[in-house]
Amino acid sequence: MTDTIAPAVAPTPVERPYSPGLEGVVAAETALGYVDGEAGRLLYRGYRIGDLVEHGSYPAVANLLWTGEWEPRHHLPTAPVPAAVMTALRALPLTAKPMDALRTAVSVWGATQVLDWPPTPEQARALTAFSPSALAAFARLRQGLDPVEPDPSLDLVPGFLYQLTGLPADASTARALDAYFIVGAEHGLNASTFAARVITSTKSDLASAVTGAIGAMKGPLHGGAPSEVVEQLHRVGTPEHAEEWVREAIARGERLMGFGHRVYRAYDPRARALRTVVEAMDHKPDWLALAIAVEDVALRVLAELHPERALKTNVEYYAAAVLQGVGLTPDLFPATFALARHAGWTAHIIEQAGSNRLIRPDAIYTGPAERDLPA
Repeated sequence: MTDTIAPAVAPTPVERPYSPGLEGVVAAETALGYVDGEAGRLLYRGYRIGDLVEHGSYPAVANLLWTGEWEPRHHLPTAPVPAAVMTALRALPLTAKPMDALRTAVSVWGATQVLDWPPTPEQARALTAFSPSALAAFARLRQGLDPVEPDPSLDLVPGFLYQLTGLPADASTARALDAYFIVGAEHGLNASTFAARVITSTKSDLASAVTGAIGAMKGPLHGGAPSEVVEQLHRVGTPEHAEEWVREAIARGERLMGFGHRVYRAYDPRARALRTVVEAMDHKPDWLALAIAVEDVALRVLAELHPERALKTNVEYYAAAVLQGVGLTPDLFPATFALARHAGWTAHIIEQAGSNRLIRPDAIYTGPAERDLPA
């Protein structure tokens, strides 16, 4: 009697919905940030983003995310770069991207620290204070300049600008960049924040989770749009040329960078908060004046030609205007965004650890049925 081998069959289909990109899937509960795309609202622990920009600073907002406490005078200066990190930065090629340098710096920093689990607000403060110094050091090293030591009397954002240039930043410039840091601090379960929570769920340390988040943000689908806005404004050139350029671009079927958003169907509240700060500057750089003029024209023309589409200004538009206006080069934009997002990443890391469960979703198998190796 010979054995009978059952024919190979395909696995039983999984009777659960599949959502490419996990779109629409609820993967976490959070008390940190609330994004209301339909109404154009963004809240940090219940506080409106516009109010936080008007009355707070980045250190105060970061502390709010970490602890839940609102202390508007909270002070957080930048921190020194450990010798091991500086050695690693000096070893990088001058052609290295700033995001690569920041990712490397955070990883090496983590190796120099004792980062017990669970992560704490103290760990979050230490990393958030260190990273601007590391990015500023790399920016100077690639110019053949010596890094600048932190000034402990300065808060984090003016301290970062000081370490970039070696000169104190004027109050208006520092205020504009601080507002950018605030609006960039937190934005729900985006790709990089989710990456940080996944890494944390394995009980890995805070530096590893932020290193992974930086890697996710490096992708152009997440952190690269502001530099494209800069290129667009360069092509517009002057406010007088704005309407002609916008109409011709739309006629060619080109996308207007900085308008429309995957989540927001109303005017992005982060863009509104940044515009308010920019408009209040005593001495607006020509670049920011151009951005305001072009936005006004673009919104009017878009509403006229596409009334059926909710194409409102998004945060990348004014992020580009502010970052260019304060003197940063476009290749520093993604890494500066990552500095701002440190507060949100580390707050999510702390929150994930507080009620941790390993994040381990399933996958639907679509390969061949069970089969024998060929003879």
